[in-house]
Amino acid sequence: MAGPASHDGFERALVRARGGHADGYEQLFHALAPRVAGYFRAGGATDPDGLTNEVFLRVFSQLEHFAGDEPAFRAWVFAIARCRLVDERRARARRVDEEPLRAVHAATECGDAEADAGERLGTAWVETVLATLEPDQRDVLMLRIVGDLTIPEIASVLDKSVGAVKALQRRGLAAVRRLLVLTDEEIRELAVPF
Repeated sequence: MAGPASHDGFERALVRARGGHADGYEQLFHALAPRVAGYFRAGGATDPDGLTNEVFLRVFSQLEHFAGDEPAFRAWVFAIARCRLVDERRARARRVDEEPLRAVHAATECGDAEADAGERLGTAWVETVLATLEPDQRDVLMLRIVGDLTIPEIASVLDKSVGAVKALQRRGLAAVRRLLVLTDEEIRELAVPF
């Protein structure tokens, strides 16, 4: 649902969802759910798919209160996702460390060891790099890159000015550029889990 050709599609899906029609919910969900799940993955969420479902349950239960166009809808969905990610991080910080169930499950799965290792290493590297950024820079870059939001949409989600978001993006990208020349070991030494 991006671009002028899809404006009518978004409006139609919104009207259908507000009318309680499953196809409207489905169109809205499929248009944004992969990006929301990606946002949660990049943010280090323990259950990105579960959190995505929670976000859309909230979105759909509050749909009658939404007013705006497609960009405003995306910003609204990501504002809900961001709040949910912050809540998940706070809850995780209060919990006693325990071995995640996914580690036990992963040990019993069969698959492509090389692909699995590559995926884990890539994810770990991204999480480590994100952990070195200031929280506001990390939020801006995740919303910009993973969420595919515009600067004004991010400003709306974060309740910041457009100029502040641009500055955070600029500083965040500069920090990532500096990290690209470091070795993995040097990056790990800088990282603080978020």
